[in-house]
Amino acid sequence: MYALICFDRPGSAPLRDANRDAHMAYLTENRERIVYAGPLKSEDGSELSNGAIIVIDAGDRDAALAFADGDPFKQAGVFESVVIRPFKQVFPAPGD
Repeated sequence: MYALICFDRPGSAPLRDANRDAHMAYLTENRERIVYAGPLKSEDGSELSNGAIIVIDAGDRDAALAFADGDPFKQAGVFESVVIRPFKQVFPAPGD
């Protein structure tokens, strides 16, 4: 498993809005690989999203990178950066 921590480019809200449907379609197409996913919100609530965390079941870092690179938000320049880290689900235990 890998965690993708995605940070939006400042001022990218119009790009996010324009590519949201394609991003959601991409997630839906890959739903069997996604453990969980959701947006990062700003501390003060002024921005509904300023990035995302996506935890995926990927065999290796290259597969996780390919997943990140295939995301329409990444392709459109919404994400300023994507950090990829190995992830171990501890709680709740897988299958619980």
